[in-house]
Amino acid sequence: MRAIVLPSVLLALTACGRPDAPAARTADALGGREAAASSLASTRALPPVLVYKTEGCGCCNAWVEHLRAAGFEVDARNVDDIASIKAGAGIDPSVSSCHTALVDGYVVEGHVPAEVIERLLAERPDIAGLAVPGMPVGSPGMEGDGAKPYEVLALDHQGRTSVYAKIDPR
Repeated sequence: MRAIVLPSVLLALTACGRPDAPAARTADALGGREAAASSLASTRALPPVLVYKTEGCGCCNAWVEHLRAAGFEVDARNVDDIASIKAGAGIDPSVSSCHTALVDGYVVEGHVPAEVIERLLAERPDIAGLAVPGMPVGSPGMEGDGAKPYEVLALDHQGRTSVYAKIDPR
């Protein structure tokens, strides 16, 4: 189990996604937009994800497997010039990571947890996408000793960022 701190709400998320799971009961009891989004995301079909990455990147491959395990259909494409993909998707170097994904009209940069992508798809905010800058230890695909809390940033259409979720993988 991993704790994900959403603005003003702490939800314990489980991988099973059953409506009777403890996390779902907690979400129902808490109410609010974040809880509703979490419940909705677990019951609806997930759109395909197109991932651009470099061939030899092990953490990119692990993140792709993380998405597949969460129920996403993933088309992972190895590219030689990842920088041009990032530029074309509007990713500023200050928020870049090792891979860039496109899902249902949003860009997803870096090691964003599947649960947060599901929340994005359920809420449908008017943003360009999400980013986890760098490669924080403890994020999906970067598991290991020394995990620390990190933030998932919302990217608006003008290039500004705000905190979308705070993750504590410990």
